[in-house]
Amino acid sequence: MGFATEDQVEEFFATVPEFEHMLQRSGIKVVKYWFSISDEEQERRFRSRATDPTKQWKLSEMDIASWQRWEDYSRAKDEMFERTDTDDCPWWVVDAEVKRHARLNCIAHLLDQVPYEDLGHEQVDLPSRPDAANDGRLPLSEQHLVPRRY
Repeated sequence: MGFATEDQVEEFFATVPEFEHMLQRSGIKVVKYWFSISDEEQERRFRSRATDPTKQWKLSEMDIASWQRWEDYSRAKDEMFERTDTDDCPWWVVDAEVKRHARLNCIAHLLDQVPYEDLGHEQVDLPSRPDAANDGRLPLSEQHLVPRRY
């Protein structure tokens, strides 16, 4: 799409692995995810966005241009994986054919990457509340309520 020159792309590939290693050495956990869908699912989603007025806002001119360059983008992604997927900072690929499953699987995986110790908790007992029968509050019938539609 012309966002970067070849020199800038090479500089990116040369510096990203070292930058990620520096973050890790300083104690920052770096976790990289790629949500992957098939060509067929991507086309289904794009067509749905193009024809459904409630989803058209999701489809920008950039999306249309990227659709036409799908193969170029796929090759660029493959090169990015090849050059930035390291043992210390791997790319994790999430099967995103079903959005809900993808999100839940990713969240579960991310939580598994972070050391966790159950600290327990104290039992909370709520005290009883005082009787509010005559508290002087404005009744709901005298308030401007949003109509219930659902």
